[in-house]
Amino acid sequence: MRAMLIYDTEYGNTEKVARAIASGLGPDAEIQVRRAGDPLAALAEPYPDLLLVGGPTQRHGLSPTLRGYLDTLPRRALAGLPAATFDTRYRMSPLLSGSAARQAAGRLRRAGCRMVAEPESFFVERQRPPDGQPRAHDLERPESGELERAVAWGRRLASAS
Repeated sequence: MRAMLIYDTEYGNTEKVARAIASGLGPDAEIQVRRAGDPLAALAEPYPDLLLVGGPTQRHGLSPTLRGYLDTLPRRALAGLPAATFDTRYRMSPLLSGSAARQAAGRLRRAGCRMVAEPESFFVERQRPPDGQPRAHDLERPESGELERAVAWGRRLASAS
């Protein structure tokens, strides 16, 4: 299986999750892991067997870099390409936090992708500073067990493709 995993990250958590997912795809998979905005992230024919897209949930949705990447995909250009999306966010209702994965899935559907899994969220510990102090996002990490769950999700995707 040939897979391409495109991600965006600001503090490194989404990259950790992306690499865990890639490892779960298996040792026989040919995987390209690229950051959105990297010129090597451009999709070209022959397309991969599986496209994975993920990013941090910011302001209830996609990061500007990932939004920009997805918005370059022409309508129906990726007709039938198997795809899945993921995000990193705090553990709370997506009604409160939003979900970058859901928004990315919508954009991939418009590009013609066939979604092989529901959008998946991986959770980041929310740093709670003392009153009056700013939150230090760079100190936040994936919650315990989330990287293992990302590897397992990658395995499920590999078997579903």
